[in-house]
Amino acid sequence: MKSSRIPGFYKMPIEERVNAVKEFAGLSDEEAALLTSFDGLTQDIADIMIENVVGCMQLPLGIATNFIVNGREVLVPMAIEETSVVAAASNAAKMARPEGFSATVSEPVMIGQIQILHPERDAEEKLLERKDEILSLANAQDKVLVKFGGGARDIEARMLSNDMMVVHLLVDVRDAMGANAVNTMAEAIAPLLEKITGGKALLRILSNLAVHRTVEAEVTYKKDVIGGEETVEKIVRAHEFAALDPFRAATHNKGIMNGIDAVVIATGNDWRAIEAGAHAYAAMNGYGPLTVWEKDGQGNLHGKIKIPLAVGIIGGATKVHPMAKLSLKILGVSTASELAEIIASVGLAQNFAALRALATRGIQAGHMKLHAQNIAFMAGAKGDELDIVARKMVEEGNIKMDRAKELIDDIRKNKKI
Repeated sequence: MKSSRIPGFYKMPIEERVNAVKEFAGLSDEEAALLTSFDGLTQDIADIMIENVVGCMQLPLGIATNFIVNGREVLVPMAIEETSVVAAASNAAKMARPEGFSATVSEPVMIGQIQILHPERDAEEKLLERKDEILSLANAQDKVLVKFGGGARDIEARMLSNDMMVVHLLVDVRDAMGANAVNTMAEAIAPLLEKITGGKALLRILSNLAVHRTVEAEVTYKKDVIGGEETVEKIVRAHEFAALDPFRAATHNKGIMNGIDAVVIATGNDWRAIEAGAHAYAAMNGYGPLTVWEKDGQGNLHGKIKIPLAVGIIGGATKVHPMAKLSLKILGVSTASELAEIIASVGLAQNFAALRALATRGIQAGHMKLHAQNIAFMAGAKGDELDIVARKMVEEGNIKMDRAKELIDDIRKNKKI
């Protein structure tokens, strides 16, 4: 039975890590070679993805190990430039074993908004009376989506002011992110809405506040595994801080999104849409944390997250970008719902790791240890100098550019350090 628990994964040379992932995910020789090429996007593909292409801005792709989500062992690709995120997620997942994370998703329903100006007084009632006609017109725009069990499901209408109404078209988008399908439907029904309401349709666009497409994930950390009941208490109080103060909540949620965005980017999904939806969701009742941490009856730490996650596995960059396709294969997901469950679990793990570090030893200790090699590189260290300089700065507790340069000079002058 394969396991995402790969002891010493971070110590392995890159080639050995790739071989471990290849075996776990059943990658072909060509797919494994794509990982080690560090050149996953060709000029031709880049040029069709966006306009005015002149090159590529690459991000490191790491693998978070140790994850179990709904009883399934998972290796999680994460694309991110920030030091310590992948390591923190892996460690948090390790401490959650053997139970791991449980997650559930709602139906993949997205919202298309049609803005109506100057509607007649009884416009809301008229819209509901002709709902079936509106839905039928919307579904005629995407017969393939309807064939696979998706399509327009319902409409909602409400007045925003004396002369402005919004109509919500609720669309089940199945395994797609859904923006194109929803926007097409919203534009198609706008003329009919004008006739029904007596108003004028203006904006017709998907909403990224996907309140009908949410994911919930939960985890329990045994107190003895994470540092005892005192650590549990500290993490609970740290969460309370975020619940009471939006200044702290913003950073609390940023830590969650460190994990979520990294998986979203790795799989070619729209991380800007996910960010917008997450923070809007967090602000619906006054800005607060996306997670909840509590002590259970046995003194263990129980965490949960609920977040809108409009991610897909078909369409867009997920089917165009070679590395996105490869990341989805490594994850082993066959539906967008499975992908969302993993992403939410990673966000919860990332939040736990940050809160535990903050509430115990402080965030800088582990972060700066991993950051030391970056400082050494920026100071000009090469080859074996990188590890030597980084290790020495960590030992001294002095991870600074000027110290790195001093150590490099010492090495090159053959001085003992």
